[in-house]
Amino acid sequence: MPIALVVDDSAVDRTVTGGILEKTAGCEVEYASNGKEALARIRKGSIDIVVTDLQMPEMDGLNLVQAIRLQYEDLPVILITGKGSEELATEALEQGAASYVPKSQQADILPETVADVLAVCRADRSYSSLIESMTRNEFSFVLSNDPALINPLVDLVQQMVFGLGLCDAVERVRVGIAVEQALLNALYRGNLRITSEQMQKARQGADEEDAIDIVKQRRSISPYSERKIEVDVKITTNEARIKISDEGGGFDTSRVPAAGDPSALEREGGRGLVLMRTFMDEVIFNDQGNEVTLVKRAQATPA
Repeated sequence: MPIALVVDDSAVDRTVTGGILEKTAGCEVEYASNGKEALARIRKGSIDIVVTDLQMPEMDGLNLVQAIRLQYEDLPVILITGKGSEELATEALEQGAASYVPKSQQADILPETVADVLAVCRADRSYSSLIESMTRNEFSFVLSNDPALINPLVDLVQQMVFGLGLCDAVERVRVGIAVEQALLNALYRGNLRITSEQMQKARQGADEEDAIDIVKQRRSISPYSERKIEVDVKITTNEARIKISDEGGGFDTSRVPAAGDPSALEREGGRGLVLMRTFMDEVIFNDQGNEVTLVKRAQATPA
C-alpha cells in the first residue's frame, strides 16, 4: 500500500484530504502541518507521494516543492490549489510539482490523479543500461481505443528520454504525465467524444462502474469503435518529439491556455492542457485540433 504524506496547516483540510486518499485511493496516510515538518518526515523514508497545500506558515508549498526536487528527486508532489493561489501554483508546477488538483474538485479527481502519478513513477527501468548506449530512437504505433495500452506506452517513452539523458528523474516523471494526458485526451475527448462533464457525472453516480460503462459503450459502437490513435516518437540525445493523432472531430485550439497562465488552473476540463504546456518545452496543435506534438529538449548541464 503506497504511503501518502498530506501537508496542510489546517487540521480540518488535512483530515478531509487524508480521508479521500484512504477511502478511495487505497493509500496509507501520514500528516504534516507545514513544509518543515514534511521534510523531517520524508527524511525518515517510506513516503511514496506528497499531497500539499500551497499557502502555509514557516515553509509553504512552493518552497517544499523546490526542496523535494533538490533532495528527493524521485518523490512526486501533487498540489492542492485554492482560489487566490493560482500564480503560486503555476510557479510550483514549473519548479517540479508532478500535478495539481483544485481544492473544489479534490473529492472527484484527487484519487485518480494520485493513481496516475504513482503509475508513471513506477515505470520499469530494467532497460536503462542498454538505453544509455543508444543515440537515437524512432517508433510508431497505431492504437485501438483501449485504455490499457496507455501506461505501457508512457513507460516506454519515459525509459527512452531518461536513458538518452534528455532529463533527470523529476523531468522524466513530468514528461510521462504530459504524454499520458495527451493520450487520454486523444482517447476520451477525441475518438470516443466523452466530455469531462459526462465522466464526472458518471463518477458521481451510484457506482464507479458507471464511468467505465460509458467507455465500454462508446468502444463497441460505430463510428467510435473504428477510430485509432497514431503515435510517432522520435528521440535523440538533444530532443524528444511525440506526435499523437486521433480520428475525432478535433476541438477549438484557440481555447488552449497559454503556458504559465494562472487562470487556467481552475478552468473546467483544462488540467491536461495545463500540465502538457507546463511540463513540455513546446506543445503544437494542428489546425483541426486532433493532433498534438509534444517537444522536450535536453536539459542544460550545470556549469
